[in-house]
Amino acid sequence: MSSVPMTLNLDRGSVAFRFTPNAARDLQVEIATLMQHLKAAAAAAGARPQPQPATEYRFTGDVFFEVFCNPNIYPSPFAAKVLVTLRDDRIRLSSEAELTQLVEDLNAYLEQSG
Repeated sequence: MSSVPMTLNLDRGSVAFRFTPNAARDLQVEIATLMQHLKAAAAAAGARPQPQPATEYRFTGDVFFEVFCNPNIYPSPFAAKVLVTLRDDRIRLSSEAELTQLVEDLNAYLEQSG
């Protein structure tokens, strides 16, 4: 496991937790799929869009980490937000984060963790 903590910048504040580079790469794949779904929903401007599946990513390590996004409610990937949940046996944190910020935070984590 990487000794570099993952720091997520939320709408109000930030949170850091232990994460792995492999899990970060898995989340990047999920985000790439989410981006395709967001673009498909946005491309149907004026027409009735095909409903796109929601993204649900889960990681269990020292904490349970979940990212959820419904691409059908955002007009573009740049407007999208994700619901982030972090919990363990003592605390639970749920907050929104901008999708673009999550992408930046993931990239920064992967650069630091090698």
